[in-house]
Amino acid sequence: MKADSLLISPPDASEYAPYYSRYISLVAGADVLGVFQKQIEESKRTYSALTEQQGNFRYAPGKWTIKQVLGHVTDTERIFSYRAMRIARGDRTPIEGYEQDDYVRNGPFEHCALTDLIEEFRAVRDATLRLFKNLDETAWNRRGIANNNEVSVRAVAYTLAGHELHHLRVLKEKYLTAM
Repeated sequence: MKADSLLISPPDASEYAPYYSRYISLVAGADVLGVFQKQIEESKRTYSALTEQQGNFRYAPGKWTIKQVLGHVTDTERIFSYRAMRIARGDRTPIEGYEQDDYVRNGPFEHCALTDLIEEFRAVRDATLRLFKNLDETAWNRRGIANNNEVSVRAVAYTLAGHELHHLRVLKEKYLTAM
């Protein structure tokens, strides 16, 4: 049975490193695939309401611009989806971590049009959603090692959904209120 016909219950604390509870706890219920789908439209609506100039806004010195935030969310989605795919396929090779600040610093985000970054996020999220929809129950429960911690595929999915929720909240609470 594929995941699009299953509700995927939230992971328990043994399935991920404690750090990720800050994201996983933001995802309500057992329909993480539905959350992914809703986030595509909510993110498009939120970011599309901004001008190109607003995309370059940072709410404080040293903070990322809105474009960099969206680029970070997209990069993280790619990396975590890759982790989920490897673990779901039974690859037991430990997966390295990544340094988000290096990715943002070396990313092209400030030179990209905001509309292009929005479409890139949509494309990556669509690929993520398709990956997870095609997993069976066994794959969702597989565990592997990522960034020196054991993690399940469903914990990766909930982390991704919560990570995007976290950054949308920060965008609304810190960036949009400071503009």
